Amino acid sequence: MAHQALDEWLEGLKPLLERAEPPTLRDLSAEFMRTRGTLLGACLEALATQLHGHYQDQLKADCPGCGKCLNRKRVDPKTTTTLHGPVTLSRPYFHCRDCQIGFHPLDEALALAQEAHQYDIQEKFTRLSAKMPYHEAVEEFAELTGIKVSNHLGHETLNRIAEAATLETVIPTRGEIQQRIEAAKARPEDRPVLVVACDGAYAPTRPKGPRKGKRGKGEWKEVKGFRLYLSGADQQLTQLASWHQIQDAEAFTQDLAWVARRIPQEQVRIALLGDGAGWLWKAMTQCFPTGRCVLDYYHCAEHLYTVAKAQFEDLLEVEQWVEAAASWLSLDQPDLVISWLQDMKPADAHAEQEIRKLIGYLDNNRERLGYAKRREEGLPIGSGGIESANKYISHARLKRSGAWWLIPNGNNMLRLRCAMYNGTYARVLQRYIANRHPRHSNSGTNG
Repeated sequence: MAHQALDEWLEGLKPLLERAEPPTLRDLSAEFMRTRGTLLGACLEALATQLHGHYQDQLKADCPGCGKCLNRKRVDPKTTTTLHGPVTLSRPYFHCRDCQIGFHPLDEALALAQEAHQYDIQEKFTRLSAKMPYHEAVEEFAELTGIKVSNHLGHETLNRIAEAATLETVIPTRGEIQQRIEAAKARPEDRPVLVVACDGAYAPTRPKGPRKGKRGKGEWKEVKGFRLYLSGADQQLTQLASWHQIQDAEAFTQDLAWVARRIPQEQVRIALLGDGAGWLWKAMTQCFPTGRCVLDYYHCAEHLYTVAKAQFEDLLEVEQWVEAAASWLSLDQPDLVISWLQDMKPADAHAEQEIRKLIGYLDNNRERLGYAKRREEGLPIGSGGIESANKYISHARLKRSGAWWLIPNGNNMLRLRCAMYNGTYARVLQRYIANRHPRHSNSGTNG
């Protein structure tokens, strides 16, 4: 069958090959792209028949429910689409009256998706859908593969695959984390720095309702996220785990605690990075009790600028005051900055309010402000790592113009983007297929 398909395909190339002007490599490539589905689909079909032909001729089968031997009821043809073209298969159908179970043994043997598009298409198209709006993904996928799909396929498939994107699947295994820790060491006895950075970012959400017409008032909800990464002797960053969800502080803490149990904390020096949010510090110190807390220097500098802009009209004065205050903070002198603020005569009521807020902010974070000491210890003082994770995982997809998300759908998108960021997307897909075809499960996770 494959030879016949090849002969027919070559025959179809004759008009191109017999042109007065021989085709260029680009011409040949374009023709291959246009016609490959016919050829490769036929080849796949022939291979499937060769390897699983006994299923196509099957007359009897055991019921998966009760084990009763059943006679074939009928033969059902099924045409499905792969990345390499359409495939048509003849599948004997069996039905058990006692269990009310109907099944095609060939479907399980081939791990055949129920949908018209097979798992290879679902995987690639979901990757695109997780990176761009569904309508753009449809156009891009058709351009790259020659296969037309729908917005609906992207939306529904992504949500199905996301069901397998659990915390256990998305976060690297204990063994993988151990390997990355070892790779980050300059010497066997070293303890690289594990940075635990947490932050919140807002995403537009909406209540459930009809896709067209009034859906109710949208609301911005906080996406709470954490990123764990290693900083080696050469300051090279090694990603360990990121997890972002629209959830409350309690659920966030539970997720962080679960990940913390996968980390051999005695093998690393731990830095806890964040802004001044109380829920954030509570979660990190609870999950990583030996960690050194570091208030993000750049968040702190932003607060200095807020006060300076409220207090001074001259831009030069703003810059000079911020530079002086930041310098003293970097030298572990928060008391001096607080004293300055207390002695400062407010320009107006607004300035007075901002000064009072900054005094409280610095006083509450006094133990997290030792920037000089942290630098001596080789610890980071900036939370750029979690900021970049926020931009990639949350902002780039959820905060597009006109986008409003149902919270479950938004969280599905976030989990898949976390999997891509962590390098575990292939495992998620593996789990998704295994959930549908348990006999083909060859994946496992280490706790």
